[in-house]
Amino acid sequence: MRNLKRVTLQTKILVLISALILLIISLLAGIFAYIQAVDARNQVEQLGLQAARSISLMPELRQAIDENNLEGMFRPIAEQVKDQIRAGDILIENRDEILYSHTHPDKIGENSHDHKDHALIFGGSSTFETQGEEGPAIVAKVPITADYGTYSKVIGTVSVEFLEKEIYKNIFNRIQKIVLVSMGVLILGLLGGTLLARSIRNDTLGLEPHEISSLYLERNAILSSIKEGIIAFDDQGMITLINPSARMMLNVEETGKQVDEILPHSNVTDVLKTGKTKHHLEVSLNGKTFLFNVIPIFHQGSVKGAVSSFRDKTELKMLMDTISEVREYSEGLRAQTHEYSNKLYLLSGLIQLEKYQEAFQFIQKEFAIHQHQNRIIFNQIHDANVQAILLGKLGKASEKKIQLDIDSESYVDPLPAHIEVTDVITIIGNLIDNAFEAVMEQTEKKVTFSIMGLGSDIIIEVTDSGKGIPEERMETLFTLGYSSKGKNRGYGLFNVKCIVESLGGTIEVSNDQHGGAIFTVYLPKSALE
Repeated sequence: MRNLKRVTLQTKILVLISALILLIISLLAGIFAYIQAVDARNQVEQLGLQAARSISLMPELRQAIDENNLEGMFRPIAEQVKDQIRAGDILIENRDEILYSHTHPDKIGENSHDHKDHALIFGGSSTFETQGEEGPAIVAKVPITADYGTYSKVIGTVSVEFLEKEIYKNIFNRIQKIVLVSMGVLILGLLGGTLLARSIRNDTLGLEPHEISSLYLERNAILSSIKEGIIAFDDQGMITLINPSARMMLNVEETGKQVDEILPHSNVTDVLKTGKTKHHLEVSLNGKTFLFNVIPIFHQGSVKGAVSSFRDKTELKMLMDTISEVREYSEGLRAQTHEYSNKLYLLSGLIQLEKYQEAFQFIQKEFAIHQHQNRIIFNQIHDANVQAILLGKLGKASEKKIQLDIDSESYVDPLPAHIEVTDVITIIGNLIDNAFEAVMEQTEKKVTFSIMGLGSDIIIEVTDSGKGIPEERMETLFTLGYSSKGKNRGYGLFNVKCIVESLGGTIEVSNDQHGGAIFTVYLPKSALE
């Protein structure tokens, strides 16, 4: 069965055409032979009866039988009739079944032993099949009647015999002509099948059916596994292919629609006119922004369609921001290392100058500060990821000359497994960084961080000493692209809100009565069902 699947398309077409033509030829030849056989039999029977009647009416024949003259003049006439109608034999016999005419002259005068006495007894004509000396034959038999005035009498019979093999020979000769014509039809059919197969192979780019089916299955598997959206459309802009990711992102259920209907004002179909690839084409749809790459499909120098891949720009931006947060976390650690290096240089200088008292006081001051922070971080916050983020932000705050205080009331157990490290980095990192930027131009640069596990929620709060948030901007604060920091910004708080909501939590913002903003995040400890 596996080998049959790999038979070429041309072979399949030729075999099918040959089988159909041969089947049709066989059926037609069989029907023709049957009709010809029936028709030939009827013609032979009628011809035999007519010839036998003509001979039976010959006066010479009646006289010869009455006189028992076996050498009558009727015999040459009977032979002539036999040759004209191509009969196998003409038998003439009297009432006693004595032969007066036969193909073999030596049998004249002998008894025929036919015993077919229908014509002798009833005086009727008949046709029948018999086994002759040269094989099966069809016989037409009529009586020879003599009129004696007041009565008539059957005095003999005339039998005209046709050999069946001669009849079928004529039919076979006719069938041979049909077969010759059919062979020509078969050759033309094979030639047409070859041309058809080549035309189909050209349309399928030279691929065989089993290769096409294999490619189709592989294509479906690949398209289903790709996270990017894939859309293919023909030269009329009609969608011919769309993968599951594209269906989900564009909310399209089936193919057969125009690209411009699904992506209005997108200019995606411009590649059909220009034949040029488009990269990073931004398309807005349903409040989301997608990045499209469109590549035209060429065949024999003309554009036959295009394939487009796309991703949600928001998702890409969130991914980039997550990477950025990790980078900032690393940068925070670097800043902390740099800050400690500076302090070590200061301490080394004081010791070299033998100012031991100042060095001791400096150590005590730094120790007191870090002991307070470390006590909260390591004794009250038991999640390693949160600890690492806070240590990095402390270093960054020190480098920026910002006072970052960790609320002494902070206390939290290790975060649940459904809250991933990237979620923690995005939420805490963005809130603290926004607070840093809010206080950079203030005289008092102070940011307070608090995290607590209360009941079924984890509460994260970041307070800054900045100017606060104007009331008119409260509603658009978490909107994609909103930022007071210029172009290509405004994804931080949007990402925070998206992650918080995906975890089943909420985020609130308000202004402190003493100035500055307060961001509060509530995250459920249990994962969403």
